[in-house]
Amino acid sequence: MNLSSYLPLTETTRYILVALLEPGHGYYIMQKVEALSDGNVRIAAGTMCGAIENLLKQKLIHAVKSEDKRRKVYQTTELGKEVLSLEAKRLRYLVQVAENHNL
Repeated sequence: MNLSSYLPLTETTRYILVALLEPGHGYYIMQKVEALSDGNVRIAAGTMCGAIENLLKQKLIHAVKSEDKRRKVYQTTELGKEVLSLEAKRLRYLVQVAENHNL
């Protein structure tokens, strides 16, 4: 499978995949993303629903069992972790290029 076809990830997708390295529901994801981004990224409920649907289709996250029947809980899959790792590598390279050009 060509994992590079998933790249580049959007900023929102990156943060969601990082947030879901631990299982969480939609509201948890929204709070975690805001905390991880120092308040720079806020995800609205509608955006969250669409993002979760897309990530489920791509198999980058999956639903996990939860005690709370009112909330669906998700977690990043192994595929999601691999894609996230490739994205981190891609971003590190971009930073290196910028630093080499005194940017």
